[in-house]
Amino acid sequence: MFINKDSLYMDGISMGQYLTQVKYQYNKLWSSDTGRTLSGQMSGTLIGIFPKIIMSFRKLTDAELIYLAPHFDNPRQTIQYRDPNKNADVTMTTYTGDWETTYKNMDKADTFELSFIATDRRR
Repeated sequence: MFINKDSLYMDGISMGQYLTQVKYQYNKLWSSDTGRTLSGQMSGTLIGIFPKIIMSFRKLTDAELIYLAPHFDNPRQTIQYRDPNKNADVTMTTYTGDWETTYKNMDKADTFELSFIATDRRR
């Protein structure tokens, strides 16, 4: 498997230069018929696995934040990445969670995390 800082793109932008860490989550979505019986047996229907990529950003300059923020605020992003679980290059459409920045010294936005959540189940 070959994952490096330049293997992750958001809307065609190489994200490696802005990141300190990336977390890959594989979240399962179960149907409403899912649960445990009185005997404790798990049953239900798996709808799919919806990947989530959590990007940890380094301190960003104002210019960098002004460049990236419109993409964060868009209703959808295109994420390309090397999936460590599938050992393959993957492209997926995502939406983002809420995000915030903190200015401690007023010259750079402090570090922050942002989640990119797949709109469709993993294939």
